[in-house]
Amino acid sequence: MDDLIKAIVVPLVDYPDDIVIQRQENKNHIVYVLSVHKEDMGKVIGRKGRVAGAIRSVISAAAGEEKRVQLVIRE
Repeated sequence: MDDLIKAIVVPLVDYPDDIVIQRQENKNHIVYVLSVHKEDMGKVIGRKGRVAGAIRSVISAAAGEEKRVQLVIRE
């Protein structure tokens, strides 16, 4: 899943080397924490959060129904 998130985010940002993805797993869900350069935050979130919503939809669909998947975007 880390590779999928990175594949989606890299074309959007100007600083691809600053992308960090951390995974935190609990019994019922998995949380992916995405950190990007502060100048890339707007590109990853998008207008009214549309890009972030689309990324969340793609990773949720790719995860299937085994566990709930959440994406948190941090600077």
